[in-house]
Amino acid sequence: MTERPFLLLIGWLIHLVAFILVTLHCLQRRRNAASTILWIFVAWSFPIIGPLVYLGFGVDRVSDRGYLKFLADEHLLETRKILRNTAPRAYWHNMNGVPAENAFQRELNHSLNALLPNHPALAGNHLTPLEGGDETYPRMLEAIRQAKYHIHLQSYIIGNDSISREFMNALAAKAAEGVQVRLLYDRFGSTKALFGGLFRRARKIPNFKVAGWTQANPLKRQFQINLRNHRKILVIDGKNGFFGGVNIHASHLTRPGKPPIRDYHFHVKGPLVQELQYSFLRDWYFITREAAETLLTEDYFPSLEPAGTITARLINSGPSTEQEVAVETFFNSIILAKKQIFAVTPYFVPPVDILRALRSAALRGVDVHLVVPQKNNHLYAGYASRALYEELLNAGVHIHERRPPFMHAKALVIDGEFVLIGTANIDERSLKLNYETCAAAYSTEFANAMKQIIHEDINCSDEIILSEWRKRPATQRLIENLAALMSPVL
Repeated sequence: MTERPFLLLIGWLIHLVAFILVTLHCLQRRRNAASTILWIFVAWSFPIIGPLVYLGFGVDRVSDRGYLKFLADEHLLETRKILRNTAPRAYWHNMNGVPAENAFQRELNHSLNALLPNHPALAGNHLTPLEGGDETYPRMLEAIRQAKYHIHLQSYIIGNDSISREFMNALAAKAAEGVQVRLLYDRFGSTKALFGGLFRRARKIPNFKVAGWTQANPLKRQFQINLRNHRKILVIDGKNGFFGGVNIHASHLTRPGKPPIRDYHFHVKGPLVQELQYSFLRDWYFITREAAETLLTEDYFPSLEPAGTITARLINSGPSTEQEVAVETFFNSIILAKKQIFAVTPYFVPPVDILRALRSAALRGVDVHLVVPQKNNHLYAGYASRALYEELLNAGVHIHERRPPFMHAKALVIDGEFVLIGTANIDERSLKLNYETCAAAYSTEFANAMKQIIHEDINCSDEIILSEWRKRPATQRLIENLAALMSPVL
């Protein structure tokens, strides 16, 4: 046998073995059929590359890695229960749920109480919408500079740019004053900052603790880089909080010749701040294993007076036993709508249940408006989203494509009295793979404020008209449908 045919035979055998291993691994547990078939197809059609991509992104590893996070969360929860009669008393005092005010709230709270028994709806909150980095960063930096005791900052993306350095310098200055600073970033989203050395100096500063979120470790045979922490949280002294969609990156700021990414962020005061605090500390504990008893203290959960009139509850989701929380929250909110729905998302590739819920709402006469970016920063997500337009338009959904700059905002407003805001997009990744933080707010006043902001985006949008949409080129249809077909593995 000559050398070339022999090498081809060896290559073929390696490909066959890799394909069989991927197939067997896919079939180890019941999962989405389309996803399973597509992964098997990818493993067979792309020798070497396909199995390697599966090794890094194979969604059937999610439950294993997510379960480790679940165990850490449960341990912190048990510690919290043990400390209930001592510290943090203020946090437990604020955790008394409030009764629902109307039928809609009662119906929705019934399902949310079952999904989130340890995170009830809390009264006395004030929420201020912030539009983009131009409004968000000055408020966050001012809050950091006014900190007296501790600062907890978490972000999916921290860039290696001027605004990122400004934040790092502000944090370093407070740490030098004796303020305790904890910074948690996602290693995938903050790759440039990580390899650019942005965090290196901070690790040498007393009172400044920095940790990167990852659930990939080749030394432990953990190759899953698909589980990302998409949360953006800032808590100052346990009293002042921020959360939403704005990452720490220069693209969120107005620059010469470069308009900023369109996004929503929120400044919060009231008991919901302590829920954000607990959310941060829960993730911090999972990554650092800092003693739970040192994290759940009165220092981090001070007594808080009511700051407003909004009743709100935290909705954390992620790929553990909580993995359906986000899906169920969106689904139940939509199916309970009686009059109107505004849904804003940069990536619209939802699970079939949510897609069907939106169509059903429109068919029963609910005024449904979907706002998405006209030009997406992820091409395949934009095409996959457009593959769904026709069935939504047929049902009577109004689809508005916001003109550039890119829109990264997320919000769901139901019947002018309920708002879902935070980090979750209406796509499979956010709802089932990412660790996300949202808040459900019950307030007509806040809902009206959000509707006004959304109307500004609609005014900067082009509405998709069904008769015109059907005239798009056949090649565009093919690309859209291919992107939708591949969405379960992306």
